[in-house]
Amino acid sequence: MKTKLSLAASLAVALFLVGCATPIPPGAERGPNGTMAYDVLVEASSPGVRIEANGEQIGEAPAHLKIFGDPDGTFHDFGSPYFEVRALPSAGVTNEFVQTRLFGTGQLFGPQDRIPQRIYFNMNEPPQRYAPYPVYVTPPPPAFYDPFYYDRPYYYGPSFRFNFGSGYHHGGHHHR
Repeated sequence: MKTKLSLAASLAVALFLVGCATPIPPGAERGPNGTMAYDVLVEASSPGVRIEANGEQIGEAPAHLKIFGDPDGTFHDFGSPYFEVRALPSAGVTNEFVQTRLFGTGQLFGPQDRIPQRIYFNMNEPPQRYAPYPVYVTPPPPAFYDPFYYDRPYYYGPSFRFNFGSGYHHGGHHHR
């Protein structure tokens, strides 16, 4: 009886763990660490724009980028908090800017973004400003650390005071 109960419990745990994993669809290209391949089209507003992904040259826009992500459609954490895609202006063009898109991979409870089907770069717009993850708050100005206010806490209990010095006189005569 006990053997049947432990067998049923272990079978239930195994089915629960198998049910939690998102299966890779049939026909999908498998990647490392249980990931699958996604094809992302990368386009730019002008021809000849060079595309980089995590520092590696992909080619000129339009380009197809293969991203290995989780089966649920999100970026996989391969050790970096972000997946970076950059578009570099073509040589000799002065009115275009470097464009960057950052996608969260979910590292250390950070944001985890979905893998897009298409990334478009408008090279004529100024680049976006990204705050590094995590966002650090600057400390308050030194006026908040004034020792006049934060030197020692005031004590409201009984106190004893000992006075030594010129305040003690003999026989009511003052010596000059």
